[in-house]
Amino acid sequence: MSANSMLLNKIPTTVVTGFLGSGKTTLLANLLKKAKGKRIAVIMNEFGELDIDSELLRSCPFGDDSDCEDESAVLVGGEDGIYELANGCICCTVEEEFLPVMKKLIERRDQIDHILIETSGLALPKPLVQAFNWPGIKEYCTVDAVITVVDGVAIAAGRFAADEEKVKAQRAADESLDHDPSLQELLDDQLNSADLVVVSKSDLLSEDEKMRVNKVIEKRLPNSVKIAYVNHGDVPLEVLIGINAQSEKGIDAIHNHHDHHHVHGAHHDHAHDHFDSVVISIGTVDSDKLTQCVEQLLREFNLFRIKGFASIKNKPMRQVLQAVGKRLETHFDRLWAADETPKTELVLIGKHLDEKAIITILKNAEV
Repeated sequence: MSANSMLLNKIPTTVVTGFLGSGKTTLLANLLKKAKGKRIAVIMNEFGELDIDSELLRSCPFGDDSDCEDESAVLVGGEDGIYELANGCICCTVEEEFLPVMKKLIERRDQIDHILIETSGLALPKPLVQAFNWPGIKEYCTVDAVITVVDGVAIAAGRFAADEEKVKAQRAADESLDHDPSLQELLDDQLNSADLVVVSKSDLLSEDEKMRVNKVIEKRLPNSVKIAYVNHGDVPLEVLIGINAQSEKGIDAIHNHHDHHHVHGAHHDHAHDHFDSVVISIGTVDSDKLTQCVEQLLREFNLFRIKGFASIKNKPMRQVLQAVGKRLETHFDRLWAADETPKTELVLIGKHLDEKAIITILKNAEV
């Protein structure tokens, strides 16, 4: 059998990685809406007990409820076509959690056209891609591409950029950065494994800022890796699927910061091991007060992301809330279901979080 014939018989898999709040779920939702009837299995790995991203994806209209039903995907397997891995990071639990799910999908390979994997924002893609070389997986699946999504606004502002002075300042501000890979190194490792880089929020970037982002990213990429600038995850399907990179074949040759720490005898400890994930559940809130409370939290705590749902006073719809850095974004996504009790649930990811103090602040928004 020729190599091309063997590839045609394998399930292509797209791995979507990227830092917290970069826009991975938005990209994934848009991809599924444009999937032209492909039968797709989705694996999602959310850092935190409250799996906000998979719930948002389930809220997207596919199939019979979609206004573009001839174009959208048919989700296969799991609950509503989505498999959830909630144990922090796929890269740490490849054998225990990821491989059993893959084996289930392989058993149904005649019913699946494509697999999509969204990793936690703190995951390293390399161990996951390496798993596609394992016996029982490599015969049936191949990595079509690793897509790394980066926040264009953050990169343009110099956050997690290749600036030694800023890295030193980050280390000085947080002692833990002296002992484990910095967020800059984590982003580097996500870019090192990429077959395509998607820069989100391009509508907020000037031409000068785009040039600045290009300069930062291109230092970490070979010439063969393309950079796509997108707004609201809107990318043609053909750009994201059908890359045929077979990423697993060259993944061992990619040397990254994580490998460097191992080689030099460093403790096997990922940066995310020092992140706190706090889940807060309260009742219905006043919209303006909730905004004030979230802004206060962003000022007073070392927070990287706040994401969740809110029950807003006198509103029949559920509000989606996300804060990354100092940016706070909200929108209403759907009506509360008849069998749901409207409530506000938020997951906060950061360092050295005081849960009691956070609850006290958020309770001020309740009505």
